[in-house]
Amino acid sequence: MVLGMNLEDVKGVGKKQEVLIEAGIDTVEKLANADVDELTQLKGIGKATAEKFVSNAKDLLGDSNKTTSDGSTVEKEKVSTEVEVDAEEEKRIQEEAKKLEEKKKKLQGKAVEEGDFVLLKMTARTQKGKIFRVSTEEDARKAGIYEEEKGKQGYYTPEFIIVGKPGFVNEGLTDTIKEMNYFEKKSVRIPPTKAFGKRDFQKIERIGIAKFRKLNEGKNPEYGQDYTNKKGQRGVVSNIMQGKVIIDYNHPLAGQSIDYNLELVDKIEGFNDIVEYFMISKGIPKESVAEFIINHAEDKTLEITVPKMFLFQNLTYLKFGLAMDLQTHMSEDIGDVKFIEIYEKMPIPDVTPAESVMEKVEAYNKELDDETEENK
Repeated sequence: MVLGMNLEDVKGVGKKQEVLIEAGIDTVEKLANADVDELTQLKGIGKATAEKFVSNAKDLLGDSNKTTSDGSTVEKEKVSTEVEVDAEEEKRIQEEAKKLEEKKKKLQGKAVEEGDFVLLKMTARTQKGKIFRVSTEEDARKAGIYEEEKGKQGYYTPEFIIVGKPGFVNEGLTDTIKEMNYFEKKSVRIPPTKAFGKRDFQKIERIGIAKFRKLNEGKNPEYGQDYTNKKGQRGVVSNIMQGKVIIDYNHPLAGQSIDYNLELVDKIEGFNDIVEYFMISKGIPKESVAEFIINHAEDKTLEITVPKMFLFQNLTYLKFGLAMDLQTHMSEDIGDVKFIEIYEKMPIPDVTPAESVMEKVEAYNKELDDETEENK
């Protein structure tokens, strides 16, 4: 480590220093050698930001190694630049906060309308008081249900729904939201018939243990084990008794009334913003959505350029589902949906593989000839 240099010395890092340190990147050297694609997986760091961090860290290390004629280290002049970057970030945050406040004043108390794209903040509890769904990481930690992997995937965020449209939340919530105002807080109990359904005993299956092993790759059943049958139904092993495996295909919350604390916290209006929230609803992290390039043509064709960091992930079902959602719920504005994937041309080596092999063969033969000459 170069003496006198910390992560905070890297131009632009600012408040992201804590995020980097939590990920184990606690020195300038580690940041300079970090993989850009791995950095983009961290909260709040997109591809452009990741590339800038790595480049600035390398520049800082390079400058720290430059010496004057008398051997003293040249210190990078960065104070004014960092102050400028922090000032710009602070200005951007203040502008966003101002816009949100103005929007809130405009919507406060206004009734929702059929077809509005909204964000719903919720806390959901079972009849026994167990919290199973929240809309912020802070609430998840308080409830003791926070999972780091879900946090990275943006699971603990408000629900994106279309007012009056089925398929986003359960029937009871769909009906409740239609009667709410923006920024109204409401508590409601949803009965089983409009929540996750009544328990259906026809959805309970009994399979012999021997047969279950064959269907379960030769493994014995375990209590609580997830199981999917040939029809694609997902269930849970609820019991094992008298040589039988009991599989329950009911929803885990079927038969229960659910208590919800609700608040409508925003209305999504811009075309690109709505598209981005559909992407988030399909599991794309909010911090990564900005890396996708959206182009809406006059013929209603929507082109979405997939960023480099997603090229080698299997997005087939995600892309299909996203296209269907956009074409269904934004049919007046969107026709065909095209996903563009760009694979950059790799630099061609100066020596072709065949030439490289021949060079090695010739070198080996020459070595043999030299040894033969020495042994004569």
